Amino acid sequence: MTSENRVSGENRVGRATPITAATVAQRPSAMPIHKYGRYEQVDIPDRTWPQARITKAPRWLSTDLRDGNQALIDPMSPARKREMFDLLVRMGYKEIEVGFPSSGQTDFDFVRSIIEQDAIPEDVTISVLTQAREELIERTVESLRGARKATVHLYNATAPVFRRVVFRGTRDQVRQIAVDGTRLVMEYADKILTDETVFGYQYSPEIFTDTELDFALEVCEGVMDVWQPEEGREIILNLPATVERSTPSTHADRFEWMSRNLSRREYVCLSVHPHNDRGTAVAAAELAIMAGADRIEGCLFGQGERTGNVDLVTLGMNLFSQGVDPQIDFSEIDEIRRTAEYCNQMEIHPRHPYAGDLVYTSFSGSHQDAIKKGFDAMAAEAATAGKTVDEIEWAVPYLPIDPKDVGRSYEAVIRVNSQSGKGGVAYVLKNGHKLDLPRRMQIEFSKIIQAKTDSEGGEVTPAQIWSVFQDEYLPTTDNAWGRIALRSAPQTATADDGSDVLTVQAVVDGVETELTGTGNGPISAFFDALAGIGIDARLLDYSEHTMSEGASARAASYIECAIDGKVLWGIGIDPNTVRASLQAVTSAVNRAGR
Repeated sequence: MTSENRVSGENRVGRATPITAATVAQRPSAMPIHKYGRYEQVDIPDRTWPQARITKAPRWLSTDLRDGNQALIDPMSPARKREMFDLLVRMGYKEIEVGFPSSGQTDFDFVRSIIEQDAIPEDVTISVLTQAREELIERTVESLRGARKATVHLYNATAPVFRRVVFRGTRDQVRQIAVDGTRLVMEYADKILTDETVFGYQYSPEIFTDTELDFALEVCEGVMDVWQPEEGREIILNLPATVERSTPSTHADRFEWMSRNLSRREYVCLSVHPHNDRGTAVAAAELAIMAGADRIEGCLFGQGERTGNVDLVTLGMNLFSQGVDPQIDFSEIDEIRRTAEYCNQMEIHPRHPYAGDLVYTSFSGSHQDAIKKGFDAMAAEAATAGKTVDEIEWAVPYLPIDPKDVGRSYEAVIRVNSQSGKGGVAYVLKNGHKLDLPRRMQIEFSKIIQAKTDSEGGEVTPAQIWSVFQDEYLPTTDNAWGRIALRSAPQTATADDGSDVLTVQAVVDGVETELTGTGNGPISAFFDALAGIGIDARLLDYSEHTMSEGASARAASYIECAIDGKVLWGIGIDPNTVRASLQAVTSAVNRAGR
């Protein structure tokens, strides 16, 4: 019989109709698709960016105080602006767009305040934005008096819809706006600024994503003809995805095309400024860098108009997660988040990459189990190599980075709800209380927690897990339960036949009792003593470990027992390992009688 015959016709298992592509095919929607055109593709058959890798950090510019601030329902007060500026400086940003000083007195005064108060470190360059109108350019340059390092950023819209609808101008007229604006920036910089100011220039063909590539190139070349970039005289050409309009791959193609065709390329800093309208700004920025861009403009946590600017935190942490230094310090990510929330008066989503409250947290049982095993494997690998965990390559399932590296504790890595399993519960006990439960005990206790979450719903906190664990396995003074309570340390002696004789003072059913038994060790002798008071208990499994280092370290003992037909675990914790073992047996016996 052929393999085809074996799996055909009546030999197939089951009679249900199989799923096919037709079964699950999508149906046309009722949405007005005809209203929207396709983005223009770029013809680069020999494109090189797909083979590129990002191996070093790009230049960064934060525009939180300009793009980010203008998108707020309640724009930042001067105090909140200063708080944001100081945060960006502490994090390590060397280029910061600090405002649009010609737009109003508030922005102008803020620029003046950080200059006059000497708040700008010597290695930080501030940038200010202006439209291409003479009175606005003059006001913008005036705001920079006394600055050590400053860039004027001029822009004008170049896309066809703006030429047709907003400006009603030809390509030549729009190009001339950029050229004349550049000349005015240079003239006012010469009039107003002294040699003490290291002065730079940036130009943006606004809405680059919708501008014809040949025209974007023509405008940029016209601007460079005026500025005359050369050795020691850089120009920044910023190509904004003012509205994200294409796939990141097409965005990369546009950058590779521009990078190839710009003259004087060695004197150009090619800058990418993505927005997130399609939800792919991070990918667009990364691919643009692979395609030749030198710098990224964005905001912390993606603040900005509509769906936001590209997220500088995600971009920087993406590099970090691949072993590339972002040259920005994210080690206290919660402080960064809290400051951004205060300044912007907007909350960061709990699922926000790298910074949200829940991004290092697993509720799923299988995820929790894998994470716990990953931590254990890292510890074992480090011990074998004679190194610390921080000295070996990070490799924990579901955690792309070590949460500790951004200032997070491990307490929040695993949280327990109705979807959780034994691994999550075990992790909480090990991380918070140094208890490394045997696998079958993990299963036993996780069922107890599962019953609690099923009946009460919601999340069970680490404190609640510990409380349930104590109530189930470790009677306390405030919650004393069970038939037996050990009173004294066990006393052992050796009988004539070499067996161990154990004596221990205990309270049994409320009565002071001396328990005595013999066996081939203290635990065996204790089971014999229990048989003397009518308790049929048998050892099934046993493990122990120390809970810390040093002479005063406590031991944790775990014992699995068969007690009157029930299989139960018990635990004992004591500096004396024998006493811990007897407490573990007692824990199991008491649980059997509850």
